Amino acid sequence: MATNGQTNGHTNGGVAAESRFDPTFTQKVIDATGPKCTPRLRKLMGSLIRHVHDFARENELTVEEWMQAVDMLNWAGKMSDDKRNETQLLCDIIGLESLVDEITFKLAAETDDAATASAILGPFFRHDAPILKNDSCIVHGVDDGESTYMHGKILDSVTKKPVAGAWVDIWQASTNGMYEQQDPNQVEFNLRGKFKTDENGYYGLYCLRPTTYPVPYDGPAGKLLDLLDRHPHRPAHIHVIVQKDGFKPVTTQIFDRKDRYLVDDSVFAVKDSLIVDFKPLSGNPKAVLELEYDFFIAPQGESHKRE
Repeated sequence: MATNGQTNGHTNGGVAAESRFDPTFTQKVIDATGPKCTPRLRKLMGSLIRHVHDFARENELTVEEWMQAVDMLNWAGKMSDDKRNETQLLCDIIGLESLVDEITFKLAAETDDAATASAILGPFFRHDAPILKNDSCIVHGVDDGESTYMHGKILDSVTKKPVAGAWVDIWQASTNGMYEQQDPNQVEFNLRGKFKTDENGYYGLYCLRPTTYPVPYDGPAGKLLDLLDRHPHRPAHIHVIVQKDGFKPVTTQIFDRKDRYLVDDSVFAVKDSLIVDFKPLSGNPKAVLELEYDFFIAPQGESHKRE
């Protein structure tokens, strides 16, 4: 705590009347931005610089502490590749990706073409998942778990009409709680696939009822969770991306209503509208459960604000 009428320099975006530290420094850094900088980047970086500088002053951040943070970010970068994004996982466990997702979704929901609720991408997405025919199975070499027939329609959020030719990209962790790129014993691209809707907007596939799993503990994200005395578990979910030219893409997750971590997700990604029930299925030799879920995607172009 500051004494003798001095503050520690925390400004809440302004300049403190009295400070132990140079009260003009932050503005000097912001003013160094050149005239060719775009207005949006100027605004974002100016705000970021103010908040980061205020954080450092408020907490009297030391060089040692700052270097520990730099080392953690460097560690995350070295661990990241096209199969796992550790830096993104760090953002997930401090809630940043879910917060950005909430902001983006709330802005979209203020229009009259609101789509299916979004959720974070997560660190285990792969761009090169195989293209499969509708009603194919994405499960390979997994003997346990509950086979599930997942199906539904992709619908225009404005007209409510089916959208033909939409791509539905789906991936999930296996019953051991690991995605295939984490697990050398899984077949490559296990529990992943891209499906194209037919003329009725239909998509369908066979997958597994999802499993609760912990985020990886072998990197900086797991280390930070341990230091914060927090559990690493994510509620059981299936990842989905829906895309079609002329429409805004939807990146989301579907959550099992019976999972114990719905109210305590380690990355804060659960939304009520994305919680589903897996229902018993009879008469289908390929599955014991059914999940029917329709996705709404909004047309590209100017959105209209709700009154």
